[in-house]
Amino acid sequence: MTSHKRRTGRRRALVGGLAAFGITAAALVASDLLAPAGAAPAAPAAAPAWPAAKGDRPVPATIEVSGTYDGRLRRFSGAGDLGSDGQDENQPPLFVLKDGATLKNVVLGTPAADGVHCLGSCTLQNVWWENVGEDAATFKGTSANAVYTVHGGGARGASDKVFQFNGAGKLVVTRFQVSDFGKLVRSCGNCKKQYKRTVIVSDVDVTAPGKSLVGVNANYGDTAALRNVRIHGDTKKKIKPCTRFTGNSTGKEPVETGTGPDGTTCRYTASDVSYD
Repeated sequence: MTSHKRRTGRRRALVGGLAAFGITAAALVASDLLAPAGAAPAAPAAAPAWPAAKGDRPVPATIEVSGTYDGRLRRFSGAGDLGSDGQDENQPPLFVLKDGATLKNVVLGTPAADGVHCLGSCTLQNVWWENVGEDAATFKGTSANAVYTVHGGGARGASDKVFQFNGAGKLVVTRFQVSDFGKLVRSCGNCKKQYKRTVIVSDVDVTAPGKSLVGVNANYGDTAALRNVRIHGDTKKKIKPCTRFTGNSTGKEPVETGTGPDGTTCRYTASDVSYD
């Protein structure tokens, strides 16, 4: 009985904490994703090993997903018109997820074209990008209530962005690992249609080299919360945890206005990020 009461207490506290971010527990894959701001992060440790792909599947045309698609850890790689791993804009993705869809247990190989597109709320569970092409995933929903959840998995070899946040709503990245990257999450700085966006990054392993974890547009009311972030191999602390921009809808390059926690746009403290 005592053990059960303790678990119940922790769960109630968690739900209260999530409510502060405007997120219900049902919107997330797991129930222990966020620790309180400023809580001591877990001791840095080596990121979990990448899974071995269980077979290969070429993808000559975009796979559309409604409901749940379980890739059973097969490697999906672009072929034909999708056989590009360059940085050209407007490439087609390997997967398009419709509103409410889930993609799980997938390894994206090389080439990966423009990865995964979410047209509304979606869940990416245990999805791995061996070598990011243009972007690993792009979130494009237009509802302020949209929730995009990335739970588990990892990405490496992203010369620019891993997650491109073009739409509205909340993006939650948990228990993820990233290495050799430009930006982990970028709120679109110059899309023709702009939105207020919320980003939460919790319980992730980050391995240098990399440039920044989250970039958000302060002038549109974006927020980014970081919890329990473990950065490896960056003893000089060159990776910027959170960067603020002045975004625009004209297509111009957005202006960087600051980095680090400010309590408004970049919501974390120094103890939320650890280095080894």
